[in-house]
Amino acid sequence: MDLFQSCRRGDLDRVRYLVESGETELNLRDCWDSTPLYYACLCGHHELVEYLLQNGARCAPNTFDGERCLYAALTDKIRSLLKSYKAITSECMRRDSYREFLRRCLEDSPYADVCFIVHGVPLPAHRLILSARSSYFAKMFMSKWRDRPIIELKNKLVKLWAMQAILQYLYTDRVYIEKDKIDDCIRLAKQCKLEDLRTQLEIRLNSIELFGMSKTNTRIITVVSIEPESRSTSLQDAFARLAESALPPALVSQQFPKQFPFEISSDVFDVSVVCDEPPVYSDVCFIVENHRFYCHKVFFCGRSDYFRALLDGHFSESTSPGKQLFSASIPEVYLNDVTPDVFAAVVAFIYQDEALVTEENVYSVLCFADIYLLSGLKRLCARVISAFLDTENVLTVLRTARLFNLPRLEVDCCEYMSKHLEMFLDNKEFHALILADASSVRDRQQTDSIPVVDDIRFHLYKGVLPSITSDEEESGQFDSETKLKMLSDLLIYLGIEC
Repeated sequence: MDLFQSCRRGDLDRVRYLVESGETELNLRDCWDSTPLYYACLCGHHELVEYLLQNGARCAPNTFDGERCLYAALTDKIRSLLKSYKAITSECMRRDSYREFLRRCLEDSPYADVCFIVHGVPLPAHRLILSARSSYFAKMFMSKWRDRPIIELKNKLVKLWAMQAILQYLYTDRVYIEKDKIDDCIRLAKQCKLEDLRTQLEIRLNSIELFGMSKTNTRIITVVSIEPESRSTSLQDAFARLAESALPPALVSQQFPKQFPFEISSDVFDVSVVCDEPPVYSDVCFIVENHRFYCHKVFFCGRSDYFRALLDGHFSESTSPGKQLFSASIPEVYLNDVTPDVFAAVVAFIYQDEALVTEENVYSVLCFADIYLLSGLKRLCARVISAFLDTENVLTVLRTARLFNLPRLEVDCCEYMSKHLEMFLDNKEFHALILADASSVRDRQQTDSIPVVDDIRFHLYKGVLPSITSDEEESGQFDSETKLKMLSDLLIYLGIEC
């Protein structure tokens, strides 16, 4: 993964780019159970360690990750930084909007429809989320706990902290629990048939014991933490089933063309069964050109400020007075302008943070992602568009990137133009872009930089600055120098100095 490699190298600029473009999350793990912060500490990159901590990398004291980073730190300066930095807690800035949304669902409990009472303490939750993540909870909500808004757990073996840890895992794929309480958590995980969690806790407990025995002069680890691996999609896989159940049958294959390659928690969300009732737990119906999308407010309001205003603000784009609701308990919201296939992509993204977007509909999806305030879907569209760049469309795409505030796509466009600069030297549209950028700089002096020129030069200079180690690099350096000269000549031709 690019982030891990960049942290090993100490490439602060690349890490900053990855983090600030919103394409990565700082607390993921690789196959060696290591975090980006661990590699930055191990390789002695002080400035990078400081940047990671400032942007939410977790290194809490007395945890496995915290003590491991502290032990691995190459210099005393980094150790002092780790010990003194106060923002190394779970309250740091979070950049993974999907998991942050799920964390808010757990902590703030909007639209909660069930409440567990554990030794007098209420723990509100969502049947929808628990059922999607656990076959045990799905079956209990359809049988013993059916139609029960309050569920009191009186068994003395069910500890409050263990139930809190179970809910934290089901919502966020993460667990933080004190080491001396881990046996209670393992016992409850076994009871709830959460074998993955039980296995992870046992492995982490064993790792902590081995770490303590093999490393001297380390502090006692008192908190056990479980974090998802860098490529983990367990949350997305579980909630993809909700997206599939929300789509009209005619549109399911568009977003889910293949059978799911993973075990589905239960058949509670089975869309193959045709009946007159809406899918279980749905509480809002969006109607797009007579297609019904049975969805869930907790996802739409939590993921999009637009839909929060639409659904919580007691208004819709179009009302239908006089029309009978499909179900008395499920309100209907008519959405105008958007097409069913585009809205299907929006629905898929809201539930699973991923969607199938094609070259044919990507610009339509991008427009509605902007309207619905889904910045992550905009970035997904940008990645799709970037894959289809060519000399015919790159200038249009560049303007689109600026219009929709997609800096990474803008970078990709400028990099593409730097590689094929000779194709644009006589292009009147390219000339107009340079002149427009020059005129957009307020009170521009003769030697001030021009955005598009500056960006193209940046990519060309990357081909000039590295030391020559092969004939191929020497050829690349010569090519970059030639292109820089060609770009300068073009600016002179246009009467611009920068």
